[in-house]
Amino acid sequence: MELLKPAEIRKPFLTPGVAVLLVLAGNGLLFLAARLLFGIGAVANLNNQYPWGIWIGIDVAGGVALAAGGFTTAALCYLMHREKYHAVVRPALLTAMLGYTFVSLGVCIDIGRWYYIWHPIIMWNGHSALFEVGLCVTIYVNVLYIEFLPVVAERFIGRVALPGPLARLNGLVDRGLRALDRGLSKVMFLFIISGVVLSTLHQSSLGTLMVIAGPKMHPLWQTPILPLLFLLSAIAVGFPMVIVESMLAARSFGLKPEMEILSDLGRMTAPLLGIYLAFKIGDMFIRETFVYLMVLDRASVLWMAEILFGVVIPLRMLLSRDVLKSPSLLFTAASLVVGGVLLNRIDNFVVAYRPPYSFGAYHPAIGEIAVTVGFIALLVLMYRAAVMIFPVISLPDKDGAPRTKYAVRG
Repeated sequence: MELLKPAEIRKPFLTPGVAVLLVLAGNGLLFLAARLLFGIGAVANLNNQYPWGIWIGIDVAGGVALAAGGFTTAALCYLMHREKYHAVVRPALLTAMLGYTFVSLGVCIDIGRWYYIWHPIIMWNGHSALFEVGLCVTIYVNVLYIEFLPVVAERFIGRVALPGPLARLNGLVDRGLRALDRGLSKVMFLFIISGVVLSTLHQSSLGTLMVIAGPKMHPLWQTPILPLLFLLSAIAVGFPMVIVESMLAARSFGLKPEMEILSDLGRMTAPLLGIYLAFKIGDMFIRETFVYLMVLDRASVLWMAEILFGVVIPLRMLLSRDVLKSPSLLFTAASLVVGGVLLNRIDNFVVAYRPPYSFGAYHPAIGEIAVTVGFIALLVLMYRAAVMIFPVISLPDKDGAPRTKYAVRG
């Protein structure tokens, strides 16, 4: 296997695709500014009957699930000691860090008084599932940034070049970075373990939040084991998200995808999908909710699409050696899993949620869609900038320098 070493990507930042993303991001920021200045009602179709919409269903619930690659790869490499997969840890960590950052922003803009987002930090409510989610996400975001600090230190150690009068501080800053790197290397395992634990806690608690909704949810999704299903689906989508992100990054920068690693991740995804499918179908038959599939409506069609295209088809594909060896087919299978989990979160938080006293169905406003699309575009732009500044993506090591023990460090 070719020796790989994390390095900065030397490519032009601005491309036609980046220009389109900049337009989408700018448009989203304009609507976001209107929401912050004139209130949530100025850009969103939210009301007393529907207190949340796609900002929670996609930006928060979907974002949390799709950022699961961070804790699944961390568990694989550090808890299971599978050093072969270190090359995908840093990209997964960066994706998780940016994903959870935008999840936090999504929560902030969705609450009516966004400037009170800090209240849960000092106003605890131990009986609230949403409080547990907020607390875990807040801590986990900080853990992710701490885990990324060694990457920042590696980038600037020996290359500190402050301009002008600040140049006299170059030596001091370099020594500080070296001390930070040495200190973090001794305690990083604590942050890795805490990150995995925190992720499993709040992934399931999002499901608990919808269990509390009770009869407001459609029976196809309302189940006492929803916290377990949320956790299992988040674990199952972790590796496919890494595959999708890695292949898109490789194509964007003209790199060769690490098929040996990605194929193994696809192979490990198959049993995880099988476990999730078994619990999903088993729960449906135990509760006898299959009767709702006999009625052809929006709920039944979306439920079947979620299972067929998001679980059954990619599961069958990932059981094939030909698919695992083909970059295009593996990417397709992984994309279906990612799309299926995203659809599941939208179904749970938007489609299935229907208060009995509501006067009509919820439909996202143009402003809500623009902010969501803008956030996604901004996340992609920040990812592209980060891999061009910091040693995140592993490239063939021309000088043959050995890799360090921890992938977050090298």
